[in-house]
Amino acid sequence: MNPQTDNNFAAFIGIDWADAKHDLCLQAADSDKREFDILLHRSDAIDTWASALRQRFQGRPVAVCLETAKGPLVYALQKFDFLVLFPVNPATLAKYRQAFKPSHAKADPTDAELALEILIGHRDKLHALNPQSTAMRTLGPLLEERRRLINDQTRFTNRLTSALKDYFPQALDWFDDKATTLFCDFLTRWPTLKQVQLARRTTLESFFYDHHSRSPNLLKARLAAIKSARPLTEDPAVIEPKRLLVEALVEQLRATMKAIAHFDAEIANVCQSLPDYELFRALALSSLLACLRLSENSGIATRVQGKSRGTWVLRPSRKAAASSTGCTGAWRVPSFCVKHLSSGLTRRSLDLSGPELTISSNAPRGQHTRWRYGLLPSSGSVFFTAAGRTVPRMMNRNT
Repeated sequence: MNPQTDNNFAAFIGIDWADAKHDLCLQAADSDKREFDILLHRSDAIDTWASALRQRFQGRPVAVCLETAKGPLVYALQKFDFLVLFPVNPATLAKYRQAFKPSHAKADPTDAELALEILIGHRDKLHALNPQSTAMRTLGPLLEERRRLINDQTRFTNRLTSALKDYFPQALDWFDDKATTLFCDFLTRWPTLKQVQLARRTTLESFFYDHHSRSPNLLKARLAAIKSARPLTEDPAVIEPKRLLVEALVEQLRATMKAIAHFDAEIANVCQSLPDYELFRALALSSLLACLRLSENSGIATRVQGKSRGTWVLRPSRKAAASSTGCTGAWRVPSFCVKHLSSGLTRRSLDLSGPELTISSNAPRGQHTRWRYGLLPSSGSVFFTAAGRTVPRMMNRNT
């Protein structure tokens, strides 16, 4: 599609789009006669209609007004360079209809004609749809679909939590994060308390070691909790249906997590192809440093003396957290530490030992690294925490 800005249009078209068919209202620039038609939503029908339109008006630009800036019809029309699309807000069309039809009567041909009237009478207030680069148009849907997958992941973890509360609530206490491979593999192997208590100690230790959960204190606490746990119920009428549900939800959660990882990788690749990527990456790093400097004033983060330049340590102390602006209780991060942070961090730049998290600002860019509260892609953002979200004591453990 070639966005035109002049007024030399051969014709004007208003479209009221739908799933199966689209109502059209066409008026040639040299005529007052309006033609109504119905266009079926099929690729061959759209191509035939557009080809006939090009031949009729000898390839001259044709203005098209419709109530959406994206969607299958827009994607189908954008490949024709002589069509200039003018998206209009649906609320604008609804108010225009209400102004001249107080009865609120609505019909598809009428809406197509109203869109045509707005296009002819108020084209100076409309903006032609100007497609961005391929990378930008790819990045937008990637981020939208990723957000839907995140919502699916949240839905699955919530359903898992609800199901486990009915027969195996101990598993919820043993794992802080539910959207992890560790949690999914654990429930796949031991979906009930009875099964995990029958497992040997060496088997459990090997399982946690294989999943990189090797903290001696954490492992000891988990094994002790497994041994001393008491069943909530032993009724098979409760356990069996919930066990089958948990196994099904775990597989759905696992597939969703894998899909999110694929989206993260693709988003990282697309971001690197954008011309302004390095600029915004540098700005993201600057926002991280500003966040840490603000945190330094509240005692949440302190610059380490004697270490390399640009190194901070995040120490979630009770006293500092309770007295900081933006905090609502002990072990919480201030609300100004919320934004998308830097991507120029590697696992080596994150000191995951001890009760504190060290962030080095001058570390080289690294590969994908999963950690307690986010993903560190080779390009992209680190999602550190949400405003006021509790940071547990074991925040540095990859659980």
